[in-house]
Amino acid sequence: MRTRKLGETGLLVSEIGFGTIPILSGDVHVLPDTYSPDPETAISILRDAYEMGCTLYDTAIEEEYGDAEKKLGMFVSRVPREKIVIADKARKYTGEEMRKAVFGSCENLGTRPDIYFVHQADCKNADRVFSPGGALDALCSLKREGVIRFVGIASHYYDVLARAADDPRVDVLQASGNILECGILNRLRDEHVMQKKGFILNKVLAAGLLTQSFSPAELIGGILNYPVSSALIGIGTPEQASAAMGPEHTACDIPWETVFEILGRHYALIACDRCQRCVCSRGHEIHSVFRYFNYRQLGKTEWAEENLRRYIDPLSRHCRTCTDRTCEASCPRRLPVPSLVERIRAETEGASSESGRTLRRTGQR
Repeated sequence: MRTRKLGETGLLVSEIGFGTIPILSGDVHVLPDTYSPDPETAISILRDAYEMGCTLYDTAIEEEYGDAEKKLGMFVSRVPREKIVIADKARKYTGEEMRKAVFGSCENLGTRPDIYFVHQADCKNADRVFSPGGALDALCSLKREGVIRFVGIASHYYDVLARAADDPRVDVLQASGNILECGILNRLRDEHVMQKKGFILNKVLAAGLLTQSFSPAELIGGILNYPVSSALIGIGTPEQASAAMGPEHTACDIPWETVFEILGRHYALIACDRCQRCVCSRGHEIHSVFRYFNYRQLGKTEWAEENLRRYIDPLSRHCRTCTDRTCEASCPRRLPVPSLVERIRAETEGASSESGRTLRRTGQR
């Protein structure tokens, strides 16, 4: 497998990285299937990827990824440590919480992580993360102490990633994207602000949903066309490891319009690539609501509907009275945001009503 530079860290990482969510024990509601391998099976799958050239392994603390971190630690003890790069992360935003999480990870892994990320940094917690004494400062202290090697910020939000890219304390960025949700990737390529750092991409297969319409080779090749250091693929079976790690993937340009047209043959999606330019004067995350709707259409129903029920009503109420319309003016695809929001509200209400009728018919409460 080919390798790429991880920013200015001096590390070389495999173009395809191993995402460890599927190897945890139990069901994971964000995945379409349950894998739940026992430790020896998980180690065997990790080794399969290693033997095919994978050098980057990404995990998270126990409260987020269950026992995946410990299973990765078991694998690490059986291969030459210097030949792999471990990325770990925690959804902790204060310095004290982050230090505790990192030492817990070191114990579970049996080694120091090469990169440690503040996980799920967003606009609500960013000031805590970046402020003096916050999680970022804690990671920098741990780097100086030799507990970790490099510091990272992982986020779904462009503004947070751009802030991290300009912060000298940050070595590596991690974000989500794929050939459908390529808005951040296009900005990464065109605006150059994030190219100063190593860039690891997750959700390349959209939790497996895009493999219904595209092959792993197309999904991975389309991502490698962007200036990313490594594309993380969630691996839960030997077959998935072979599909992701076995071929030497060729970077290819798959136009977003082609992706949307192919998906549009089977799914009624909203034409949003999640570039996150649709700024709402009331602070609503329009792009996230569109994402939940599209994932619902693609089959990630329960998770998507749960989030839609949480966010759609306040967004819909504000859309009806808003006269600002900066969201539409800033959208490169000129989406009719208020009418789309109303469509989502109507369909979400319809889904909730049908779910209620089903529960009553089956006697569930």
